[in-house]
Amino acid sequence: MAEELTIAHGETSGGFEKTPGWLDWYDGPSKPAFQVPAGAVDAHCHVFGPGEQFPYAPERKYTPCDASADQLFALRDRLGFERNVVVQATCHGADNRALVDVLRRSEGRARGVATVRRDVTAEQLAELHEAGVRGVRFNFVKRLVDRVPTESLGEIVEKIAPLGWHVVIYFEAEDLPDLYDFFSSIPTDVVVDHMGRPDVTKDPDGPEFGLFLRFMRENPNVWTKVSCPERLSVTGPRALDGEQHAYTDVVPFARRVVEEFPDRVLWGTDWPHPNLKDHMPDDGLLVDYIPQIAVTPALQHKLLVDNPRRLYWSEGD
Repeated sequence: MAEELTIAHGETSGGFEKTPGWLDWYDGPSKPAFQVPAGAVDAHCHVFGPGEQFPYAPERKYTPCDASADQLFALRDRLGFERNVVVQATCHGADNRALVDVLRRSEGRARGVATVRRDVTAEQLAELHEAGVRGVRFNFVKRLVDRVPTESLGEIVEKIAPLGWHVVIYFEAEDLPDLYDFFSSIPTDVVVDHMGRPDVTKDPDGPEFGLFLRFMRENPNVWTKVSCPERLSVTGPRALDGEQHAYTDVVPFARRVVEEFPDRVLWGTDWPHPNLKDHMPDDGLLVDYIPQIAVTPALQHKLLVDNPRRLYWSEGD
């Protein structure tokens, strides 16, 4: 498997050079001890380039190392998943060619979330839909975008709503109070990336995470991904009692969401884990994190099979 996934880490093709200090994805993931249920979906992952074929956007805030469709498919098979939801990354901007390429090569086993601009045409949206795109992503993380996209979101939502698409929003917990009413006004289904990035050093029963839970309670069209514990954790992956327990400080937050909103949660690897400087997660260990937050087979099936299938695949797909 490591041979299948190997790339020239530290380099990027097409004349691009990776951002200094940012880690490369791990090309030797362990085989998970937890066996995901049949039909499981990795509902949050990316492809980067290859830069020589799909150049990175001039306005990007970072340059990753390449992470191709074939390498994503190899990881999918290694971890035991059947399908993927591939999310357009900010390093490609609104150029969705790499995303469309992986969707078309997946033979129906992948769906996509694109990035589009306010001037996107109906013809362009139809082409994306045919390829397998089912949503658009808006990034509100200020360190990753030049400006918060509140103005353009409404115009784009009007264009995508007839297609049955949803909106993915990425923000940090400290910004939710200011954006609460705006997010609540979005008429389509809304998927929040990574539980709105809570501060896991705080109390999961405290007011900050309580606001996020209230947001989900008051807006039944809101879903969330209980993914990316490696981005949220302070303790990291560590051994306890002779066993590896990944990201235990994130568990109370994610388990709370899974148990209160079992029909509106998704999970994904976030491969190839862009922008990390501290440690690069083992994707096999991330899979072994799942039974810590979805503790019964019924919850695991909803999280990994039923919910992503309902959101991204229609009957018979």
